[in-house]
Amino acid sequence: MKLLSKQGMLAALVIGAGITLNGFQPQPVLAQSGGGQQERPPHEVEVTEVQRQDIDLERSYSSLLRSDNEVALVARITGVLQQRHFEPGQMVEEGQRLYSIEPDVYQATVNQREADLQSARAELSRAQRDAERFERLLSQNSVSRQQYDQALAEMQVARASVAQADAALARARIDLAYSEVKAPVAGMISLSEVNVGNLVTPGTALTTITPLDPLEVRFQLPQRDAFELRRQLNDGTQLADIMVLLDVPGSTEPLEGHMDYLGSRVSQGTSTVQANANVDNPNGQVLPGQFVRVRIAGLKRYGVIAVPEIAITQGLMGPQVFVLDENDTARARTIELGELAGPWQVVDGGLALGERVIVGDPAGIEPGRKIAPQPFDGNAANLMDSSEEQQEGQGETQQGAADASGDDAS
Repeated sequence: MKLLSKQGMLAALVIGAGITLNGFQPQPVLAQSGGGQQERPPHEVEVTEVQRQDIDLERSYSSLLRSDNEVALVARITGVLQQRHFEPGQMVEEGQRLYSIEPDVYQATVNQREADLQSARAELSRAQRDAERFERLLSQNSVSRQQYDQALAEMQVARASVAQADAALARARIDLAYSEVKAPVAGMISLSEVNVGNLVTPGTALTTITPLDPLEVRFQLPQRDAFELRRQLNDGTQLADIMVLLDVPGSTEPLEGHMDYLGSRVSQGTSTVQANANVDNPNGQVLPGQFVRVRIAGLKRYGVIAVPEIAITQGLMGPQVFVLDENDTARARTIELGELAGPWQVVDGGLALGERVIVGDPAGIEPGRKIAPQPFDGNAANLMDSSEEQQEGQGETQQGAADASGDDAS
């Protein structure tokens, strides 16, 4: 009887526990705010529709400045270098006298050749008179035909002597002109290669004259850039209207110039096209041989799909942007990148015309996030500036909070 009583008590406990478990119903956990979990508000960010557009390129090409009209002066005659009429490093004008190479000797030669010419002319005059007299006598049968032919021959010889003397005089005058070495161009003159008193011969190097204004810059354009530039020329733009800017190391202001040549063939070795530009240098600010970076103003890519560089993030499958579906929900889209054009990134694949793509700062955006589309004014540089200012502001705020925490701890 006592044992049955213990079993009855155990059964009662089990039955009671079963009733309690069956009656338990879990209650929903309420949000701490008291009204349940709330959905995040749509994220406001700039959105635009994918379209083809023309993008300004920012390209630079390395090159060296050069003076296309630089002249290396050499002696043209043999003689002693008697005088130098310049100071090295000065600016000389075209036609200015630079050296004297025994001009008195060559002047004497000219005088002698002039006398030779006068003598030859006098002999020609005598021979002409004799030929005319023999012609009259021949008509009267007073002289033989042979005598007349001899007179004509002497006249022809006299004419040749005059021509020979005339040529010798011209040569002497040329040599006399070479005895005074003059500047063929205006520019800065270098050091003299020969000292006064030395003997010079034809080909002896004397000095170099380097014009400094304008200067020339030759550079190599990648064939794609050359293609786009020719496209602009085919649209009516003149080559001389294409401006180039030269960034000179150490100078804050770029030099300005204009293109005057674009090559007609692509180099097989480098896949580039040669180009040339003239650059004004009125104050001699830069010198030939100086390294510069050449930029072409107005160079474009035509009809490309591009997004602001700031809109691109790195996903698991590579570069990506966020596009919007019909419900204004962000979806990640892997894209194929082209070239970078300033604040713009050309997209070679992954986006279709008419799609809506997020072009603003993608910070805080993930797939599935609701978006409140904001209009995009087309200025990608402003987007980057705004993002940088926002990041700087957040950094200052975090730094301020860290400083305040450190003060409290102390």
